[in-house]
Order: sequence, then C-alpha cells, then structure tokens
Amino acid sequence: MYTISGAPRGWRVLLGLAFKGLSADVIYLKASKKEHRQPKFTALNPRATVPVLTNDHGVLRDSIAILAWLDRAYPEKPLFGHSPEAAAEIWQLTMECCDYLREANRQLLVPVFAGDGSPQEEGSEAARQLNAAAELAHAECLYLEGILSDGRAYLCGDEPSAADAIAFPEVRLIQRAMETKPNLMASLGFGHPPDLYPFVAAWKARLNNDPRVEATMPTHWQAPQPAH
Repeated sequence: MYTISGAPRGWRVLLGLAFKGLSADVIYLKASKKEHRQPKFTALNPRATVPVLTNDHGVLRDSIAILAWLDRAYPEKPLFGHSPEAAAEIWQLTMECCDYLREANRQLLVPVFAGDGSPQEEGSEAARQLNAAAELAHAECLYLEGILSDGRAYLCGDEPSAADAIAFPEVRLIQRAMETKPNLMASLGFGHPPDLYPFVAAWKARLNNDPRVEATMPTHWQAPQPAH
C-alpha cells in the first residue's frame, strides 16, 4: 500500500485493514519531495493521488474502492455490515462523510496547518473564510453527535465499520490542529470540543485508545527519539 503520512484517504485504508485484522506492506511517500508525482508512482496511478493498493490481482487507486474490495476479498469482520439494512446505513454515512466532512475539513485545516497558528485579523477576508469553514466543520461534528447520541459505541453499531474508517481521520485531524495550533482553533470554537460534542469525544477516545487504531497514526506525529 502506498500513502502519505497523515493523508486522510490513505488513513481510511489503514483503519479498514486494522478493523479487519489485516496488514499490508506500507510505503510512505514523501509529499515534500513530490514522490507521488514521480514516474515510478504515476505508473501505478496516473492521477498522482494516494492511497494505492497493489495485490496479486492488480492495482486499486481509490480509498472507497479499496475498502469495498477488502470486504469482498476478506469477508470476515465486514466493514459494510452483515445485512442489507446495515450495509445501507453504513454506505450512506460513509459517503456523507466523504462528501461533507472531508470537504469541511479541507476548507478548515489546509489554512490552519499552513499558518503560524495566530488568529486571523478580525474582519479580514482570511478570517471570514476561516470562520465559514469552521462553521461547516462544527455542523459536521454536530451531525455525528446526533448519530452517536443513542449510546452506540461506533457510528453504525457495536463494531467499527467503513463509516468509522472515513470519519475518524477527519475528527482526529481536528484534534491534531487543536494540539498544534491551540490559539487559532480556540478562536474558531474548537477550544473544548468534549464540552460541545461529548458523544463524538467519547467515540474518538474509544478509537484513540484502540491499539489497532494507534498503530495507524501518522508516522510524522511520532515524537523524535532523544539522541544518545
């Protein structure tokens, strides 16, 4: 599997593998060196995007396609449910998170991670755009809060599914932004999200504390080892 550390679409597949108890040889491309645009990789994926999964049957180049293939190739611990009803619920939420949560996070977190962490000047165009993006992200968090408010452990039931594999990287990236840009995120209303979204916070903590999930965390988040 080819991905980039922290890329949410690649992270989805890492989580899908983890939820199913599977493993893959993971090759982390360096975005800073544009390795995903080099001929060796574009021969696998002309669109120069991650993730890409290679196997004995060929090449898969889309995170959702990979998750669907994993479920057919390895039907144990299904990511898309045991019944038509469960599959419908999981597919619906999976695609909603792909369409809406991912886009809200893109608008919010690209400028947050690219900046120095200082709140934008009040009244500026940059502040207006960032506040609008934050409103979208808050709306998506509130949507997940409603889904989780019935006491379910995961987004679609008692076991993690493809919907969790899609949503968790996005919510965890918001947490990462809070950890690395606390002042800016607080100015956008993300200072104390457990108070705002307690059910989402409990769901995120449940996954954060799962050793399978911990093993998928972005490699560049790991603290450097002290020199000896």
